[in-house]
Amino acid sequence: MLYLVGLGLGDAKDITVKGLEAVRRCRRVYLEAYTSVLTVGKEALEEFYGKELILADREMVEQEADSLLKEADVCDVAFLVVGDPFGATTHSDLVLRAVKLGIPYKVIHNASIMNAVGCCGLQLYNFGETVSIVFWTDTWKPESFFDKIEKNRQNGMHTLCLLDIKVKEQSLENLMKGRKIYEPPRYMSVNQAAEQLLAIIQNRRLQGEKPEITENTICVGLARVGALDEKIASGTLQQMSTVELGAPLHSLIVTGTMHPLELEMLKLFSVDSSSFENNACQRTT
Repeated sequence: MLYLVGLGLGDAKDITVKGLEAVRRCRRVYLEAYTSVLTVGKEALEEFYGKELILADREMVEQEADSLLKEADVCDVAFLVVGDPFGATTHSDLVLRAVKLGIPYKVIHNASIMNAVGCCGLQLYNFGETVSIVFWTDTWKPESFFDKIEKNRQNGMHTLCLLDIKVKEQSLENLMKGRKIYEPPRYMSVNQAAEQLLAIIQNRRLQGEKPEITENTICVGLARVGALDEKIASGTLQQMSTVELGAPLHSLIVTGTMHPLELEMLKLFSVDSSSFENNACQRTT
């Protein structure tokens, strides 16, 4: 059996009882290590689970999945994912490979950022399409995620922005020379995401457009959701470019039309209460 086990968002103890029981009876246990991170390290998980964990990077999961599934037809193998197992499309591919090999699988769900964002007071059914904001480079500055945020906002919906994670990445030079030398991990902050959005707004104005999102659009920055030191800050997009939220992981929400109850909840986390006084996005019906 292949078990796909969600670990939740905080630390080792966020695994479900059902998930822990599965992990402890598995012969091999892999920890997916590239789509998200917990606030504790691999060692803390091993101590609590009572199992040695094998780190599974993107290369292993996407290119060597058959080795990961080896013997899963005759013994139990677990694949641990921060959040929920289906928070990333990669894991659907793993299930399809298992099915093709005739290996039965079981999914053990857990909380993920996709539902935990409700902690800021915005109602989950008012969210539109989730987007990913990627790190820009000097030569690559995509804006497609901005178009999706605008579309959500035009429909009155909030947008959850998942911020880029760079783990085990190679520089272009090392990649071209075939050197297995990796760059230090990087995690996008709310500040960086806000700065990129502000830059796009300026670009669109220079092109004669009137962006749906402005410097004064109400946003929410979230850090380490589910952990003891979770932090939430609400305010304008401009304020999000300077707010201090600390260590990763960060997420950003661009609000749509808000119900008065949502607005009241966001005020609990406001960087500056005056940001909400002239908010034109409030839904009063």
